[in-house]
Amino acid sequence: MKWLKLFILPLAGVILTGCLYPDSELRKNEPTNQEQLDSVQQAVEQYQEQESGLLPIKTRDEDTPDFIKYPLDFNSLRERGLMGESPGNSFENGGYYQYVIIRPDDDPTVKIVDLRMAESLRSLQLKVDFYEDENKYPPLKDKIARNVYDVKFEEMGLDSPPTVDSPYSEKSLPVYINERGELLVDYRKELYDLMRKEDHSYEEGDDIRYLLTDHTPFAPAYSPAYTIEEGEPVFMTEPPS
Repeated sequence: MKWLKLFILPLAGVILTGCLYPDSELRKNEPTNQEQLDSVQQAVEQYQEQESGLLPIKTRDEDTPDFIKYPLDFNSLRERGLMGESPGNSFENGGYYQYVIIRPDDDPTVKIVDLRMAESLRSLQLKVDFYEDENKYPPLKDKIARNVYDVKFEEMGLDSPPTVDSPYSEKSLPVYINERGELLVDYRKELYDLMRKEDHSYEEGDDIRYLLTDHTPFAPAYSPAYTIEEGEPVFMTEPPS
C-alpha cells in the first residue's frame, strides 16, 4: 500500500460526518488560526521537555514523505494533562485538518494538512493503482523533472490533467506522479507568489518548501522538493539533504 493510502484511509467517514454537522458545528472545519497553533505548539514543547526530547507523534513508515510523516498524537498530550480537547478543526475532533510536526530533529514545529486535498488524491490514487494493476507499470507520461512525470490522465478515464485545490489560496495545483506510482502536488505557483511577497534567505540548493511553512499554518503535503534557480522556484535535481 502506498503512503498516501496509509495516511488518509480513515478520512471518508470524517468527510461524511462533517456534512451532517449543524451550522454551529461547521466552525470546526475552519482553517486553524495562530492562537490554536501556538496552544498546541506549547503543549508539544512541554511534552518534549517532560519526556527527555521525545515527541508526541504517531508512527509512520520510514519512506513516508516528511510533511506527513509525523502526525501529532493528541492522546499523548491529554494523558499528561498538557491539553484538554483536541482543536475543533482537527481530524480527531471531526474536522478537516491533520496536525503534524515538521522539522522534528532540530526545530519541532506544529503545522496542519488539509485532509480534503488528501481525499481528492486518494480517489485519484485508486485510478492509478487500477491502471498499474492492469498494465504492470504506473501511468507515467512526459518527464517534468527528476522522478516527476505527467499523469496519463486520458488512459485513466479522466477528461483533463488532474489538479487539487490549494490550501493556501483559491488556485488549482497540478498533480504529477513519481516512478513508484505515488501522486505529487506541485506547489510552484504558491512558492512563486510567496517569494515575491516575503523576504527570505533561501538560496540555490535549499529546500524552499519551508518558505510555505514559514509564513502559513499549512504544510505542503505530497510535494516534491523545490529549490531556487535565477529567482524562480524549480524542482530539485538532487534529493534534499
